[in-house]
Amino acid sequence: MIKKLRVLVVDDSSLFRQMIINCLSEQKDMEVVGYAINAYDAQRKIPQLHPDVLTMDVEMPGLSGIDFLKQLLPTHPIPVILVSSLNLSVFDALSAGAVDFVRKPDMSSRNTKEMFFSTLVTKVRGTSKAKVRITRQPGAAPTAKSQAVSRPMPFPPLPRTVLDSTIIALGASTGGTEATLAVLEKLPANMPGIVITQHMPEGFTNMYAERLNRICSLEVREAKNGDVIKPGLALIAPGAKQMEVVRSGYNYIVQCRPGAKVSGHCPSVDVLFSSVAKNVAINKVGIIMTGMGSDGAKGLLQMRQNGAFTIGQDKESCVVYGMPMVAYNMGAVCVQASCDKIPSVLLNHLKK
Repeated sequence: MIKKLRVLVVDDSSLFRQMIINCLSEQKDMEVVGYAINAYDAQRKIPQLHPDVLTMDVEMPGLSGIDFLKQLLPTHPIPVILVSSLNLSVFDALSAGAVDFVRKPDMSSRNTKEMFFSTLVTKVRGTSKAKVRITRQPGAAPTAKSQAVSRPMPFPPLPRTVLDSTIIALGASTGGTEATLAVLEKLPANMPGIVITQHMPEGFTNMYAERLNRICSLEVREAKNGDVIKPGLALIAPGAKQMEVVRSGYNYIVQCRPGAKVSGHCPSVDVLFSSVAKNVAINKVGIIMTGMGSDGAKGLLQMRQNGAFTIGQDKESCVVYGMPMVAYNMGAVCVQASCDKIPSVLLNHLKK
């Protein structure tokens, strides 16, 4: 007999709460063991119900979802999936230890609701065995680039020839919002151009880019179609669009266009990596980080086969060792490293 995943649904909205309960209760491998109307209610019920996964709104009356996570996870390290509207507090909750998030649907759109249900079910399954980590205290991050200057590791400035002749491509999914931040915040401003695909819904990618831009020495922003890839700039693929790197005259630019899902995602890491493999004639570096599934593995292999240096996040530091594991097993990874070590591995390679 299959052991069902025990899910506790935490939401102060009776409408969304019942929607989630109905959706998850239809899954043969899941059991909704209860619900909570706020964080205090959840605190009382978790020791009694022993859920495997929590779905939780961030904005709730009384104790906020962020404060709730800070109190919960040290004693009950349960994977938490945020179910939230477009809200900056999602990233603070991810910093506080939530594993992943799903955007609340537009109630007037049947297609949007169906996509929400499908995504939620997939993430509940995938994150049930995720590593729960508390990587940063929300609010502790610097809010200005002048404060961020002291964060990068001491490292001799890279020569202009390296900056102008290299493109770095990074892909991540579940757990990747914090993992990508952990890498970028340790890098100096004088880096080759970086292109990033992080599985994230439309709207959230711009807020995420703005958050990284406040913290990191690099300039970070959501990519726009036609943006030039240049040193000191990191471009993040916009949600609901596929991002590719192409040659345009003497420059490399990004093309960001709506498109079908590839490897189950839009934006897709495979799309980004494959475009770098095919279209970039200068030096290439590919980095694949924590995430469910296999998106990016084939593209990273193409990059390596086309001369790129490739890095895969190691099992111990991944929230979900899925994408990097598949890439490593198929021979796409030159070096495996922990999230904390990836910046030094990258900088040492560039120095050579």
